[in-house]
Amino acid sequence: MNEHRVWQRFLSGRRLDLANPSPFDFEDTDLALGLSRVARWNGATKGEFAYSVAQHSLDVLAEIRRATPASRLSIKLELATLLHDGAEGLLGMDVITPLKPVLGADWRRLEDGVQRAIHLRYGLAYPLPPDMAKRIKKADRALATTEAVQLVGLTLVEARDPTTFGMVEPPLERILTPWPAKRAETEFLAELRRLAGYAGVG
Repeated sequence: MNEHRVWQRFLSGRRLDLANPSPFDFEDTDLALGLSRVARWNGATKGEFAYSVAQHSLDVLAEIRRATPASRLSIKLELATLLHDGAEGLLGMDVITPLKPVLGADWRRLEDGVQRAIHLRYGLAYPLPPDMAKRIKKADRALATTEAVQLVGLTLVEARDPTTFGMVEPPLERILTPWPAKRAETEFLAELRRLAGYAGVG
């Protein structure tokens, strides 16, 4: 057995070297499937189904579309938003924030490398332009607060406590209902292909 194997084989038949990822070694379907089966909050959420990273990504995209004036909404911004947690789908996990410092710089390099490969595949800069990254982060944090209150069961005071979660964005005025993984996979894949098609990439 090769103790140093760091590649992941996907159902598409592609094989991605996670330590040296190539944008050509995964398919849209691999990304959608992976993200639909990775749970936010380590799966510790209310409801019959886990709240997947695929659904979270679509919800962040919906918030970007709601909050961004039409004159500033571009296909690149939408695509970058949809893919903002893409590495989690190819790595097969959403590492919760408190654990990341424990995993250290090696984990960060691995995650950055996979995210960079995703951006290359879909014609996005890595890192993103600061203004674009800031807008996506704001929407992402608003969704996180909403998830914390609605799905994790925190009070808003607990969510905002700087000694624990420290969430600064207010929750959104929308109801989150976790989907079955298949629905999340199907809807994420459809949105990805639509946006990639408009962008002429993928």
